[in-house]
Amino acid sequence: MSDKPQYAFLSTILQVKNVSLNLGGQPILRDVSIDIRDIDRPDQVTGQVVGLLGPSGIGKTRLFRIMAGLDAPDTGQMLIGEQGVPVERGMVGVVAQHYPLFAHRTVLGNLMVAGRRAGLSSERARERALGFLRRFGLEDRATRYPVELSGGQRQRIAIAQQFMCSEHYLLMDEPFSGLDPNAVDSVCDLIHEVAHAHTFNTIIVVTHDITAALQVADTIWLLGRDRDEAGRPIPGARVQETYNLMDRGLAWKRGLTSTPAFLELLGEIRARFATL
Repeated sequence: MSDKPQYAFLSTILQVKNVSLNLGGQPILRDVSIDIRDIDRPDQVTGQVVGLLGPSGIGKTRLFRIMAGLDAPDTGQMLIGEQGVPVERGMVGVVAQHYPLFAHRTVLGNLMVAGRRAGLSSERARERALGFLRRFGLEDRATRYPVELSGGQRQRIAIAQQFMCSEHYLLMDEPFSGLDPNAVDSVCDLIHEVAHAHTFNTIIVVTHDITAALQVADTIWLLGRDRDEAGRPIPGARVQETYNLMDRGLAWKRGLTSTPAFLELLGEIRARFATL
């Protein structure tokens, strides 16, 4: 495609390696192996945004929790950073659907609590928190309480809260759930802004919203089950497809949702869902 952007893959900065999980004797995840590599573009700071898609009940939430260090797999491991450090709770930020902030603490207080839990001194936690508030345009909200914020402001604070603990890695659970189209666009803009603030920033978006995932991601992982020779699903999900949106000219751009290339890929993924 003529408008394919220039980019290069550098070092691996996140890796799911041979992860399997069984619950109640039933395979949920089976030998999942995927990785994310740092993306380099000429003269531009570029982070990574990956959309994790799959049918309901396929195991997305279980994989999400393993990647966040909240649950341990039966076999395999999740490694983060160029050094491939095994993940532990708190090393990867998690933004849940409902942005759980402390109602009785100010915005600054919420961020400082997160920083102190991550082992920062009070002075360093305050300095880091104020830095995030400046970056997200919320410095004037430092002394406000969560109830005084808009939904978009609360989401920004929830993201900042997680980056107080995790330097570069963030998992978002259904960030588009229940939003109207304008709000979805705003969330996509925020994800882009956060991801591209640093070359190592990596956001994994777990969602059922295929259209929104294609809007925001540079890569899509499609989670599903293998099939046997008779077409029956084999228990235990794996990543069945990886879609590189950069090579399709669909990454890092706005206003693509009505273009032929976007609609073609949207139809391709929807059709693939029926086989998962």
